[in-house]
Amino acid sequence: MLTVLLLLGVVWLWRRHEAAVAAAAAADRAAAIGVTVTTASATKGDIGVYLEAIGTVTPVYTASITSQVNGVVTAVLFKEGQQVHKGDALIEIDPRAYQATLLQAQGALQRDQNVLAQAQMDLERYRAALARNAIAGQTVADQEKLELQDQGTVKNDQGSVQYAQVQLDYCHITAPITGQVGLRLIDPGNVVQSTGATTLAVITQLQPITVIFTLSEDNLGSVLARLRAHATLGVDVFDRSARTRIASGQLLALDNQIDTTTGTVKVRAQFDNKDNALFPNQFVNTRLLVNTLQGVTLIPAPAVQQNGSASFVYVIQNNAAQLRTVKTGVTDGAVTQVDGLQPGDVVATSGFDKLQDKATVVIAASPPVPAATSGTSGTSGTQAP
Repeated sequence: MLTVLLLLGVVWLWRRHEAAVAAAAAADRAAAIGVTVTTASATKGDIGVYLEAIGTVTPVYTASITSQVNGVVTAVLFKEGQQVHKGDALIEIDPRAYQATLLQAQGALQRDQNVLAQAQMDLERYRAALARNAIAGQTVADQEKLELQDQGTVKNDQGSVQYAQVQLDYCHITAPITGQVGLRLIDPGNVVQSTGATTLAVITQLQPITVIFTLSEDNLGSVLARLRAHATLGVDVFDRSARTRIASGQLLALDNQIDTTTGTVKVRAQFDNKDNALFPNQFVNTRLLVNTLQGVTLIPAPAVQQNGSASFVYVIQNNAAQLRTVKTGVTDGAVTQVDGLQPGDVVATSGFDKLQDKATVVIAASPPVPAATSGTSGTSGTQAP
C-alpha cells in the first residue's frame, strides 16, 4: 500500500514538473514572439471641463388663465395644443350684464357733468354780480364749494365708468403671453366665477425655454470666476440616457442662495428650442462647460491603467513596452488629459492582461486609434465634482 502511494506521488510530481516546464516554454515563446497590442499616439489639443447634473425643463413663462368676472362661457376660440400669440382671443363670456352696468355708469357721469357745468355757470354769474356789489361774498364762496363738490362727483362717476369698462373687457379673455395652449378645460355653456377657482386654460412659453439644474457648492467658485470674467458658459442637454444631445444653450442665471440641506445651488440655462425638442417638466441631463484647457496632452482613456491610486500607461518604443507613471486630469468618454507624456508618444490601448514592463510587443495590423485631433477646440471632458 505504501509503495502504491509513493508511486502515485512520484507521478503527480513529475506531471506538475512537466506542466511548469511547458508553461515556462510557452512564456519564453510568447516573450520571443511579443504581446500583440493596439496603439495610439498622444496628441496636443484642447479639452473642455464640464460639470454634469440632472435638470428639469422649465418654461420661462407659464400662464394659468382664470375668469375675473362671473358669467356664462359663450365661446372657446382656441384649439387644444394651438400656438397662440399675445393678445389672441381665447374665451368669450356673456357680456350683457356688464354692458348694462357700463351704460348706467355712463349715464350717471353724463348727468353729473352737466350738474358741474351748471354749477360753474352759476359761479361765473355770482362772481360778476359780486364785482358790482350786487350779492354778498358768502354766496360766491358757497358756490365755489358746491362747484368743487360737483367736480368730485364727476371724478367718482368717471371711476365707475372705467371700472365698468374693465369688467366688460374681462368678458373677452385674451392670451397674456405667446406660447402653446394645453388641453381645453372649459366648454361653452359652463358658468365661471371670478374667484379664480377654475382654470380655463394654461399657456406655456416654449421658445425660448429654460432648464433648471443644481451645482455643488464646491464647484460654485469656478463658475462664479468665469461669470465675473464675463464669459459665456455653454450648456448641453442630453436625454434621460445621457447619450443623445437634445439642445445646446447657455447659462442664464444662478440662484441667490445655497440650499443648506443639499449643499447645492440652482442654476438656470436658456435654450432657443426652435425645434421644440425640449418639453416642459421633461427630465434631462446637463453638461455645463466651465472652461476649456488648451494645448494639453491627450490620449485615449482606455490607455490609462490603475495601480491603486496611481495611474500609468505603457509607452511603446522599439517594439518594447515601458511602464510610465502619469497624472490624469480632465476626462470624457473617449479622451483623457495626462501629464507625463509628450505629444507623439505611442501608448498601448489593449493587451493589458499580458503586458508587462519591458515586454516585447507586436503592434496589431489595424490602424491605431487617434487620441484626438491636434489643435481641435472644444473637445468635451468631465471634471470630477
